[in-house]
Amino acid sequence: MSPLETLGFALGTSFASGLNLYLTVAAAGLFQRFGIIQLPDSLQVLANPIVLGVAIAMFVIEFIADKIPYVDTAWDAVHTFIRPPAAAIIAYSAFGHVPEEWKVGASLLAGGVALTSHGAKATSRAAANTSPEPFSNWTLSVLEDGLAVFLTWMAATHPVITAMIVVVLVILAVLVIWKLYGYFKVIRTRLRRQPG
Repeated sequence: MSPLETLGFALGTSFASGLNLYLTVAAAGLFQRFGIIQLPDSLQVLANPIVLGVAIAMFVIEFIADKIPYVDTAWDAVHTFIRPPAAAIIAYSAFGHVPEEWKVGASLLAGGVALTSHGAKATSRAAANTSPEPFSNWTLSVLEDGLAVFLTWMAATHPVITAMIVVVLVILAVLVIWKLYGYFKVIRTRLRRQPG
């Protein structure tokens, strides 16, 4: 991969990792293992059975936790400290033999992208938890998982196009966070005004 393609790969997997880190790692590893994609040499380890086993086991746990209102919010809160750093590590590793400053810069960018997608996911799921029915949570969860798999595949097969898609997705994620933050402020104000 050229440096530009590697950057596209890093951005795509970073956005996907912010949505579901374990599914992103599992998908990349399985795609590599079955010859669907070719990962950068430094990321061939994702196809290792041990890495795949851990990623799949953690994905199963997340798949269940993600469907339960409020459990998903707690899971997302904990993963605020896991998803962005993991995305940064994947990006750092993807760049292999480039100067250190480029690897560090790419990992910082990747961590920021993952934090943005994670933030959009966490705020939209918290908003969905205010709904009494569980279907909005389930729907959002399945859509997030589908997007994570799609971006992982796109990042490896069409990295430059993926980079452009991620730019649009990051802008949309920021708008979602901003809009939902305003929504939460309104709810908090209403709750404070209610007689105790």
